[in-house]
Amino acid sequence: MPAHRTLLATAALTAGAALVLSGCSGGAQGDATAFDPDEKVTLDFAFWGNDDRATRYNELIAAFNEEYPNITINTSFTDFPSFWEKRQTEAAGGGLPDVFQFSDSYLRQYAESGNLLDLADVSDYIDMTTFEESLLGTGALNGVQYSLPTGYSLWANFVNDDLVAEALVEAPEGGTSFADFDEWMASVTDATGGAVYGGTDYTQRIQVFELQLRANGDNLYTEDGELGFTEDDLREFWESGSEIRDGVTVPQQTLEELSPKSGFGAGITASEMSWSNFLGGYLADSGASSISLIAPPTAKEGSKDLYRQAGLQVAIAANTEHPEAAALFLDFVVNSPEAGEIFGTTLGFPASSSKLEGTPLEGADKQVADYIESAADRIGDAPPVPVVGYGSLEQTFWDLGKSIGLGAISVDDAVTQFFAEADAILG
Repeated sequence: MPAHRTLLATAALTAGAALVLSGCSGGAQGDATAFDPDEKVTLDFAFWGNDDRATRYNELIAAFNEEYPNITINTSFTDFPSFWEKRQTEAAGGGLPDVFQFSDSYLRQYAESGNLLDLADVSDYIDMTTFEESLLGTGALNGVQYSLPTGYSLWANFVNDDLVAEALVEAPEGGTSFADFDEWMASVTDATGGAVYGGTDYTQRIQVFELQLRANGDNLYTEDGELGFTEDDLREFWESGSEIRDGVTVPQQTLEELSPKSGFGAGITASEMSWSNFLGGYLADSGASSISLIAPPTAKEGSKDLYRQAGLQVAIAANTEHPEAAALFLDFVVNSPEAGEIFGTTLGFPASSSKLEGTPLEGADKQVADYIESAADRIGDAPPVPVVGYGSLEQTFWDLGKSIGLGAISVDDAVTQFFAEADAILG
């Protein structure tokens, strides 16, 4: 057991449980309580992910219960869009899970509305000295720490080596132009007669739009909480995908039928762009014996368009009835060597030094570490703290991109609708 958790457990076992918390927000506000190691406690824990992630969490909870047998963890998981739909309903009714996976995209929205516990209220149960200040900052707002990152990731391009070999085409190079990558995707689709597609329409993802904006020195949003791009910028981006949507990438209707699996996870596309921590999940979903992790295309060679994204966090609901137990579990998820051993890099490259100590960097985990190192020259400064409602804008962007792919909406109408939504959210 790490030293800080040994001290916590010892302190909790002393007579009278001397650790008294003050000022807990939400449902715990004003309570003078301390962790009782003999009290039977049940916590709800929610996360987004797939079966592979669920299996790993179950293994982690079993390890956690070896140290805290009195704390029962009930889990639930779904895909990313459904996860946030449910959280917003729960937040409106004051019924968020005690502990839940969190995203920095929603930090302003959930913190400013009072739905997140200030982790200073339970700091005796969480070791924050294991994080660099820059990574702590990804879960902080106005000097208050609301969440902690499980790790960080880089945007990447995943390639199913098995499908590429079967198609008898050469593997793609990393960091090419988008035009060159489009040609490679077309070569795969042509070679297989459409049995396997070269990839997915990447213009659906706001992260690829962000990549292109950053290559030109811009960002999705400004420090003042405004959009950092124009209607013409968005129109040009979505229109740039018209050719790959015409028979090169997997049809959107096919993806709708495969959901919640992606085309890459289902083994019908040879490539897909996403965050580097998805490698373990992709290997599990696709059944591929080998997946390459290469740099995504770039809009400008030599640009600093990538950044360390520590968006996958863990937070505690302000109205939890068991803040101390929730803090112990959060600490175990983000700090324990057991979490490093069980999850490897699937929740991002470990953000805390203690978790990294337990992470065996071999196989897929070493592959992620090697990729992050190989892309170091492309890593620039992190973008501004996400604006309030960024999570909703990200989902709107994705939904509109999929509607374009289905032919249900024109690019012009999609641009108009996105900016109308942005105006409503950002004021």
